[in-house]
Amino acid sequence: MDTIEADYIVVGAGSAGCVVAARLTEDPATRVVLLEAGGPDRNMWIHIPLGYGKTISDKRVNWCYETEPEPELHGRRVFWPRGRVLGGSSSINGLLYVRGQPEDYDHWRQLGNAGWAWDDVLPYFRRSEGRIGPGDEALHGRNGPLGVSDIGERHPLSEAYIQAARACGLPWTDDFNGTQQEGVGYYQMTSRNGRRSSAATAFLRPAMRRPNLQVITHALSTRVLLQGKRATGVAFRHEGAERMVTARREVILCGGAINSPQLLMLSGIGPGAHLQETGVAVAHDLPGVGQNLQDHFQARITYRCRYPVTINDIMMSPWRQVRAGLQYAFARTGPLTISAGTVGIFARTRPELATPDVQFLFILFSADKPAEGLDKFSGFLQNCCQLRPESRGEIRLRSPDPAEYPAIFANYLSAELDRRTLVAGLKLGRQIAAQPAMQHWIAEEHRPGADATSDEALLEHARANGGSIFHPCGTCKMGGDAMAVVDDALRVRGIAGLRVADASIMPSVVSGNTNAACIMIGEKAADLIRGQALARAA
Repeated sequence: MDTIEADYIVVGAGSAGCVVAARLTEDPATRVVLLEAGGPDRNMWIHIPLGYGKTISDKRVNWCYETEPEPELHGRRVFWPRGRVLGGSSSINGLLYVRGQPEDYDHWRQLGNAGWAWDDVLPYFRRSEGRIGPGDEALHGRNGPLGVSDIGERHPLSEAYIQAARACGLPWTDDFNGTQQEGVGYYQMTSRNGRRSSAATAFLRPAMRRPNLQVITHALSTRVLLQGKRATGVAFRHEGAERMVTARREVILCGGAINSPQLLMLSGIGPGAHLQETGVAVAHDLPGVGQNLQDHFQARITYRCRYPVTINDIMMSPWRQVRAGLQYAFARTGPLTISAGTVGIFARTRPELATPDVQFLFILFSADKPAEGLDKFSGFLQNCCQLRPESRGEIRLRSPDPAEYPAIFANYLSAELDRRTLVAGLKLGRQIAAQPAMQHWIAEEHRPGADATSDEALLEHARANGGSIFHPCGTCKMGGDAMAVVDDALRVRGIAGLRVADASIMPSVVSGNTNAACIMIGEKAADLIRGQALARAA
């Protein structure tokens, strides 16, 4: 078997993996090999912000997973796009840059994870961020690799939505990553000069100029190599051959909430009984691997627009498509520069709550199933998701074959609180749409429609039509309890020389989009590995 040697092996060139590889190779004496199952990020639609509409179901850059039939969703399978390309999901996501609430990270610390409170992680957010535009200097970084910019153009529909939300009593916030998350405002997005700023373009591409970094694409990792209770390398498939890379120091798994637990289990690290029944020899019985799966579940309210001003209208008109393309090509402005949501809301569905528990994305296009294209009418929508779901799922192996997708059981809406919160969020969305500022634009509510008047009807709409907003996490959770997979230094419990650094280590999902948090995890992981630490926030 062909063998490569390195100090560190990073598995997965996604949001965290690109950061870990880039930071570790800042030391010229450290050799790093980065393995990525997908290919280079050469697809032009990756780099055009609105291109996520093209990559969301493109198997050349996307794993295109599906859940198992969901009991609370009438047995439907839910589509889970995940990046399979340099940059991972940061190369195909909707570009929203949302850190979550400080209380999210303080909660991680309260669970026993020293060094993960808000004041501990804020310096890593700041180090990664190259903020373009206004922002509190104590909270934002200016010189980091990751471009973070404001929405470039203020669409009249977005302005009307803001006016309607404020008429409902929601406060204005000019920075969801500032001192006040609650309210309505414009999202920030991971872009620079009209182009996507992914983890690959921001962190990995500059690092690839260094001679001490070797990036191997189209490399499907098949197992972590073990000598007793120590990780010594990784076996992978590449160009039809079985190869190995050995690690003098550590192996760091950055495959994400699906692939990291899958690789651990393929390596014999996981729930012993499940591994045995799947035909995998047990190397280390670690019951929490693949458990604690969490995701944000969303339901949409779709509207027919009175006037032809939506992205749907552009896509139905060849000459408007050409105009948008020319505008982007020559000025890096226009419809092709927008993120998945222009305006957002973070709100509380119950007054006794300390922080927002629902998030809205106001989107200038509409689609029943995004992977199947936009609706053939002038339309827009608002998405609502519950920020802190109580439902828990799991990842399980189907077989010992690394190429076979694992089984995903999300168990959406299995908790009563999740059902009640989502219905309350949809009702708030309708209140906003009922304001005069929005009624000027709305011809009719298309989905769920005027007949869905009761809480039961709204819940049925969510069950029949809702889906993932693509934030899976928690399947290799950090902590000190019996179901924890890694400790607060991200070391796999019971296995030396092995860490996990990606969304899977989150004990609980953050209150917002997860990409910013994953990049922070990569930043902090690199310092943990190097034995360094940034000063806590003042």
